[in-house]
Amino acid sequence: MPDIPTVTLPSGISVPALGLGTWKMGESPNDAKAEIESLRRGLDLGMTLIDTAEMYGEGASEELTGKAIEGRRDEVFLVSKVYPWNASRRGVIEACEASLERLKTDRLDLYLLHWRGEHPLEETVAGFEELRRDGKIGAWGVSNFDIADMEELMAVPDGRNCATNQVLYNLSRRGIEYDLLPWCQEHEIPVMAYSPIEQGRILRNAELIRIAKAYQATPAQVALAFLLERDKVIAIPKSSTASRVEENAGAADLEISDEDWEALDAAFPPPERKQPLEML
Repeated sequence: MPDIPTVTLPSGISVPALGLGTWKMGESPNDAKAEIESLRRGLDLGMTLIDTAEMYGEGASEELTGKAIEGRRDEVFLVSKVYPWNASRRGVIEACEASLERLKTDRLDLYLLHWRGEHPLEETVAGFEELRRDGKIGAWGVSNFDIADMEELMAVPDGRNCATNQVLYNLSRRGIEYDLLPWCQEHEIPVMAYSPIEQGRILRNAELIRIAKAYQATPAQVALAFLLERDKVIAIPKSSTASRVEENAGAADLEISDEDWEALDAAFPPPERKQPLEML
């Protein structure tokens, strides 16, 4: 079994640096059995962080996740996200309760604002803090926040309780390395990397393929190892089959040489200037 590295959240809780995404899961009844098996296999392998959202399939992903973790809730670090338009103080609480019902659980371990919306951050944070006091969430965080957003959040009452920032980050989307990632690391706010293999698009890169072959690995494993090498970064690949989850878990065992990291930097150059935060 691979030795999955961990990342420590501001609360002191350690979570796997390699978790399980669920975007687009639960949308096809024909795929449900394989998707549930893939999530359960991930839990078996120590990838016990599962990320979902009320947006994914308008709740279908949460329902499927609930089925996958049935009887195993205490093994899971469960993350979900609230739509921006539901993120008023009262709206956050109602949306969370709806997510809990779909997930068939009494609590989330982490609850995120999916992206910035029209509701003031202080309202959203007040709702999150109420949910935390009531034991419905263990912690809260944000998603798709750039540095200016994070600095604004820090100035809001209780804003410094933010536990993570989930953003698009992979070999081909390295913009956050210029400023946002160092800022989050300095403030000890882990970054959760969604679409860590760019939904498969980067896996055809010749240099990535060459390096993967040198380690008897797959391009996806090397792409995930790139993120696991970073401090305070959690990767959440989505895989709909158990075999692909097993492949992803193998990324934790890769030891890539400095020379090959440099070759990847040449193929996927790090940013030299500030870039707008990318989203999918």
